[in-house]
Order: sequence, then C-alpha cells, then structure tokens
Amino acid sequence: MEIVFTVLILLLAVAASGAAIRVLPFALPLPLMQIAIGAVLAWPRLGLHVTFDPEIFMMLFIPPLLFADGWRIPKREFFMARRSILMLALGLVFMTVLAVGYFVHALVPVISLPVAFALAAVLSPTDAVALSGIAGRGKIPGRLMHILEGEALMNDASGLVALKFAIAAALTGVFSLREASISFVIIAVGGLAVGAAVSWVFSFLSTRFLDLSEEGDPAPGVVMTLLIPFAAYLIAEHFEWSGILAAVAAGMMMNYATIANAAPVATRIRASNTWMMIEFVFNGMVFILLGLQFPHILGRALLDAHETSDAQVWRLIGYIAAVAVALYAMRFVWVWLLRWFASRGAAKHGVTNAVPGLRTVTVTTVAGVRGAVTLAGVLSLPEALPGGAPLPGRDLAIFIASGVILVSLLVAVVGLPLLLRGWRRGKDPHAAEEVHARTMAAQAAIRAVDDVHETECADLDESEAAYAVDVTARVMDGYRRRIVALGEEPEPREMARRADALEFRMRLAAMRAERGALLALRHSQEINDETLNRLMREVDLAETALTARRK
Repeated sequence: MEIVFTVLILLLAVAASGAAIRVLPFALPLPLMQIAIGAVLAWPRLGLHVTFDPEIFMMLFIPPLLFADGWRIPKREFFMARRSILMLALGLVFMTVLAVGYFVHALVPVISLPVAFALAAVLSPTDAVALSGIAGRGKIPGRLMHILEGEALMNDASGLVALKFAIAAALTGVFSLREASISFVIIAVGGLAVGAAVSWVFSFLSTRFLDLSEEGDPAPGVVMTLLIPFAAYLIAEHFEWSGILAAVAAGMMMNYATIANAAPVATRIRASNTWMMIEFVFNGMVFILLGLQFPHILGRALLDAHETSDAQVWRLIGYIAAVAVALYAMRFVWVWLLRWFASRGAAKHGVTNAVPGLRTVTVTTVAGVRGAVTLAGVLSLPEALPGGAPLPGRDLAIFIASGVILVSLLVAVVGLPLLLRGWRRGKDPHAAEEVHARTMAAQAAIRAVDDVHETECADLDESEAAYAVDVTARVMDGYRRRIVALGEEPEPREMARRADALEFRMRLAAMRAERGALLALRHSQEINDETLNRLMREVDLAETALTARRK
C-alpha cells in the first residue's frame, strides 16, 4: 500500500509541476520546478522517501525516454553531424575520464584513482531532456541542438562503459586498455544491432499478425510499441551489451519500420499521444526523483561537515566548484579545438572567415547539463571491496556528483537565456524544402482527385456528372489555393492567403459549433456517450489537422 501511495504522490507532483510553471509570474524551466518539488517532498515531516535503486531506475525510466528521443531526432541531420557527435560522445567522454579523473584524485587524495575515474565517467554524459526543458524548443539553433541531442543519446553508453571498467579496476586493481577498447566496440555494436533487430522484428510481426486496417483496434499495436524499448534494453543487457544504445537504435529504427509509416491514422495519432504522455510523466518522475535525493545526499553531508567545522563545509563546496570548473574547462577546450580544426578544413576548401565562434562554443559548453544518468551511475558504485573493506571515497564521490548535477542545472538556467539573447538564428534552413514538399503533396493530391473523378464519372449520366464535376472542383480548389499561397507571385499569393485565412476561421467556427451541438445533444439525452465520443473524435481530428496546417 505504501508503494501505491508513493507512486500516486509522485504522479500528482508531476501534474502539479506542469500547472505550477503556468501560474508563476516569472519563467522557470520545468525540470528545475520538478527538482524543487522533489526537494520539498523530501522534507522529513512529510515522511516521503524513495530509495533510489540505480538498476531499477536504469531499466524502468531510461529505455523509453531514449527510445522516444531516438525516434524523434531527425535522422538526416544526425548522420550529417555524425563526426561532431562522435567526437563529443566518444572523444570528449574518454578525455574527460582521463583529465578529470586525474584532477579529482589530485584534488581529493582520499578518492583513489579508479574511483576518481569512475566519478569522471559518470559526470561525462550530458542530459538533452534537461537541456530542452531549460532552453526551450526552438531557442538553440537547429544544427547545434541536433548535435547536442545526438551527443546526449550516444554518450550515456560511452560514459557507463567507462564506469564499468573503472569499477572493475577499483575492485580488482587490474586494467587493460586493449581489452577495454575491444570490449567497448563489442558492447556498442551488439547494443546497436539488438535495438535495430527488435524494431524490425516488431514491425514484421505487427504487419502480419495485428489488424492494422482502418477498422482494426489500434490499441494492440500501440501497446507493443511501449514494449520495444524494454525488450531491446533487456535483451542487450542479457548478453552484456549496451542496453542504452539498444534503446536508442530501436527508436531510430522505428522511422524506417513499416508500422510507423503504413499504420492507419488512428494508430499513429494514438501512439503519438501515448508517447507524449509517457515522456512527460517519465521525465517528470526523473527530475522529481533527483530532487528527492539531493537533500539526503547534499544536506546530510553538509550537516555532518558542519558538526566538524565550518572549514570542512567550505572544503566540500570547494570540491564541487572545482570539479564543475574542470568539466566546463575541458568541454570548452575540446569544443573549441573541434571547431578550430573544422575551420582549418573549411579554409582549405576556400571557405573564408571559417573561425570558431566564441558564443557557439560557450553555448555548447554551458549546454552540457548533467542529469539523472549521472546520479544513477555514481550510486551504482559498490559499497565495499572484495575483502569487505569499504570502497574509499564512495560517499564523497556521490556528494560531488550530486553537487555538480545541481550546479550544471543552475548554470544552464541562468547562462543559456543570457547567451541566447539576441542571437540571430537566420532563416530556417529547412523552410525551402518544406515549401517544396507542401507543393508536391498538393499537386499529387490534385492528380489523385482527377484520377478518381475520371474513374467515378465514367458511367454517370449528364446531371450526375455535372454534380461530380462540382464536387471535384471544390476539392481541388483548396489544393490549388495552397499551391498559389506557396508561390513567388506577391499579389496572387496574398489573395490566396487571405482566402485561406478566411476559410480557416470559418472552418474553425464550424467545428466548434459542431462540438457545442454534440454536447447539447448529449446533455438533452438525445445521443449517448458512445455516439458523442465517436463524433467528437472526428471533429477533434479534423480540427487538429486544420490547426496543424495553419501553424
């Protein structure tokens, strides 16, 4: 009963966080609000304490979130930026492990070198979920945001693999770079292969054994999509491969799966709505759990240090600040060097003024927000050595990691809006291709309507054929007006846009009147709830399509 009560409280907290940011007189990122709510719930008098089990957390929360991110991220932009992403997700991670690991050991000698490497490994992955919640969608230029999202998708695996070998070295005292490199390749390739295979098998089975027709129930297919990330993660982990990369690969493969493209509209809409809700709830749970842990980790350590001396308190705070500065410095230098080498290559091809932009490098540095994966990783450090002795420096490593997470969130909350203010993003690089796609789609629709007209009117008499011509003209008119509105001629385009805006207002008013009439009929008991829901869904889908096209 206590578990049920705790889950309900956490769900209520997630919902309350979404409502709270709308009523606040100032803008506050949702992740920070959720962390604050979690910290309040950790107040001793409330009696709510959730034990953070890293293994359960990684299995329950991370796969669906990474799966959704992998499904959503633009694949073309991901592959175009693959060099930058890999240099950040692999190169920066391993350089961070080495440089920050030695720095932590020199700063805090009580933390052994393997544990320092483990701490650096869990601090190396970034959190794109927290970043998008802090910066907001569309605030960071598209190409840079794609790189940051791709980095966050891939560096979780590289950071946790580095953590695995650091823990093994701490427990056994043995480390082989050759063995670690070979194991990393096997773990990464195995995880990617498992994820892609699971998505393909799901698509194969769904198209053959599930009823994916328009009349079929879309619920089984939607439920199966919910199981894909967990299946990919568990299968990969069973073979000791990367479950994180398996979840990412499964999500990326979904864009190429038959079920994602050939499924009926009802299935796609329901799956999209379901995943939006899951992302909101799971993301909220992650940050509230972070907030629940911070008072117990940070507060308890600072209180214990205060009982010793004030100097000890400042020493602990200094450890957090020093490690955070080292991480930012390492990231800044690495990104600057990457952009400098890229500018040198561009200059060789005749591109002038190809120099690293200080603002871009700084935004990329500040955007390296640490999140829940870091906390889960550091809490997975074993408590004791094989001989039974406590692992030296474990509690201090957990304290430093928690503090760095909080610092990175606060720095991003304050720094990103300042850095992004006044940044001229320029024209949308995808605007032209969107106009082209809309034009081609409208032309294809006109041709399809014309083909249907010829087929349907072949055996009609004169009066029926005239009526069919009128219907065809009305259907085609909307698509012709859309093509004119997308054209280059100013006067016809403006007239088409005005007509389109008038039609939009009329259709929107008509749909809302439909909805009001349906509710009135249900209120007067002329129709039942089943009929109301079916008709309301038709109106809702039509209004959704209308407003989506309008935006």
